Parts: sequence; structure tokens; C-alpha cells
Amino acid sequence: MDAIYRRRVLDEVLDDVAGELPAIEIFGAKGVGKTETARRRAATVIALDDPVERDLLAGDPDRVRRVDHPLLLDEWQRFPRSWDLVRRAVDDHDGSYLLTGSSVPAEAPTHSGAGRMVSYRMRPLSLAERGIDRPTVSLSALFDGDDKIDGHTELGLPHYANEITGSGFPDLHGLSVRSRSARLEGYVHSIVQRSFPEQGLAVRKPQALRDWLTAYAAATSTTTTYQRILKAATPGDGDPPSRQTADSYRAVLEQLWLLDPLPAWQPSRNRLNRLARSPKHQLADPALAAHLLGVSASALLRGSEGSRPTLYEGALLGALFENLVAQSVQVYAQITDARVFHMRSDSGDREIDIIVEHPDGRVIAIEVKVTQNPSSRDVRHLLWLKEELGETLTDVLVITPGPWAHRREDGVAVVPAALLGP
Repeated sequence: MDAIYRRRVLDEVLDDVAGELPAIEIFGAKGVGKTETARRRAATVIALDDPVERDLLAGDPDRVRRVDHPLLLDEWQRFPRSWDLVRRAVDDHDGSYLLTGSSVPAEAPTHSGAGRMVSYRMRPLSLAERGIDRPTVSLSALFDGDDKIDGHTELGLPHYANEITGSGFPDLHGLSVRSRSARLEGYVHSIVQRSFPEQGLAVRKPQALRDWLTAYAAATSTTTTYQRILKAATPGDGDPPSRQTADSYRAVLEQLWLLDPLPAWQPSRNRLNRLARSPKHQLADPALAAHLLGVSASALLRGSEGSRPTLYEGALLGALFENLVAQSVQVYAQITDARVFHMRSDSGDREIDIIVEHPDGRVIAIEVKVTQNPSSRDVRHLLWLKEELGETLTDVLVITPGPWAHRREDGVAVVPAALLGP
């Protein structure tokens, strides 16, 4: 097991806190690797997706205290009462616990666990975790004042197209195209046919849900309205699902951690108070978006839009490359407990793809471009924000599919996606 385990960025966070936090929840979409990471830290595992294990715990709730610790309650949402059992044990200073969850439980626990239980999201494999190259630029080091930018990679745009479609789900990454496509199709089918009913919503028209999810994929890396997504979900002259139905789709997909939108940045500065509040749409894994849209790596490179006209201004490859980079940055940001946003002015004349905000308020601003050599036009919003924020802005980056990491004369760092790491 040790020989094939992919160490995750979250492992570094858990290494720092595991001895001090009595209860840790790891949550995220199915298949991101939560259970494998948690199992390596547990002395005992109770798999609550097993009906027998659920019945045993229901009949003997004190078992959580008697077993060897740390105890992992895997898929705890299948037995929501387990959350309260852990909370009470933590109140009594009795044992240490790990919980993994692939959805928000349909039946909420009695108590939130606030102040006792700490939660971390696990996402699909970032580019650094995939091991496609050795990062030379550290996001956390940039916050620490290390502004050295260098490094070289042999990877280019075709490699990133393969990583977009290759999936960050650990069990799928590295599979053949046919096997991966079959697994992604099975994943989508399971979400529609099983996960939705488990969340309390029976889907009367599975194709309508899939059409909405495909339209959402076509809106990747945009802030387009949900009304436009709903309109795009109806092929031809078909009857669209109602707004209420579409809202219920979105709510359940959020509960399953399949949607991973970037929230809008709302800094507490008067000069930057006229900013849009709409999130930027992104799925948990850009491979899901590519699969839903029916595009391969080669099709992305050819400029194909897939089965839906993109709602993104430009090529679909650019939207999915931005999704891949944003997903990776969100993983890296966990090292410093930073939060990740996007920025767009109300008028739409200023827009920055990714804003990483440190807990102390300092900011790193990132643009994502599919060109190897970003132009002055590509960095103009970064330089504008630098003037607005002054020393609060720690650094400005453009992430590209190019070969070299370097700093431009205007101070903007140009970093190949594969060379950025935690």
C-alpha cells in the first residue's frame, strides 16, 4: 500500500494538526481519496456504508469509545447519529476521531460540533499531486516573501489537455481513454440514479438532470446566470425543467460536493466595494465537464465546444484549463489556510481569475492564460490591482502552459501550471 499511495497536500495539514485536534472530518466528492488518506491514520475503521456496521453501531453506540483509537468513521453521513456520538466523546476527552463524508447528510446532526470538530475538504488530485513534474514555485513561499521565480518544464498544452480529460480522481488517473470514459460515465450514472435519491430527491427525468449538468459544464469558468444555464440545458424545442427543479438539482449537487464554484471576492476596502457577487462556475473535476460535453484531449486542442455551445467567451480549452488550475490552487491554499476567490467588477471591466487571500489579509492575484507568452494586455488587471492594494498584494502571477518560469520586467511572475505547487 505504501508503495502506491499518492501523498496528498492535505496530508501535510493533517500532520500538523492530528496530535492536537481530537476530531477531524475530511469531506469531498466520492472518489477523491478521502478514505485512503484517513485509513492510514486510523487504528480502527467503522465503514458506515456497510449496513451491518451501521446496525452494530446503532445497537452499541459506546463502541466508538471502546475500540482502539484513532477511530475512523467512514461515510459517517450514512449514520448521522455518529456525528453526535463523536461530539459527546470529544466533550468527555475520550479518544480521537476521523470522519469522512461524501455528502451532506439528509438528516442533520443534533449539534454542529463547532469548536470541537474541524473539517477539511479533499479535492481531486492537483497537478502537483499527480506527479507530472516537480514544482519550483511554492504558493506558501510566495506568502512568506520568497519572490524567486524560476524553473523549466517540458510539458506543453497537449499535456495539460490530457490532464484535463485524464481526471484527478485517483482511481481514474492513468487509465486508458476507454476505461476512464467508462468509469466517468458510471460515476455520472451513479450520481443520478443513486446519490440523488439518497439525498431525498428522486429524479423523475434523469435526462433532464444530465442536460442541466452538461449545461453547467458548458458554463465552466464563467459567472453566467443560472437562468442562462437553465436555458442552455434544453436542447432544441424541448420543455425545460422548472426553475424550482433546476434549483433542487443544484442544491443536491452542492451537497454531493460535485460543484466547486469560486466565490466572488468581497474585500473590506472602500476603493474595491463595487465588485460583482456571482460565483464562478466550476465542477469538482474538469474531466467531468469534458466527459459531459463529449470532448477528448485532441478535440479540445482542435477547438471543439462539445455537445453544448460553450457559455465561456473563448475556447473551451481555456475554460477547462482555468478550472484545472483553480482546482489545484485551492488544494495548495490549504497549507496556509488561505481562501480562494475570483474577482470581477460590477461593470465587468475588471476581472481577475483567481484571488488567494491569506488569513492575515494579504493577497496573491492570479490570471490563467493558455498562451505561453502573456502580453501586456493579459496582465493589465493584475497591475491595476497592484496599484489599488499596495503592500497588501503580495504577488501577481500568470499561470500558463509554457516552458519557463520567470518574472517579467513589470514584476508579474509567469509560471507554468506544472511548476506551481503548495
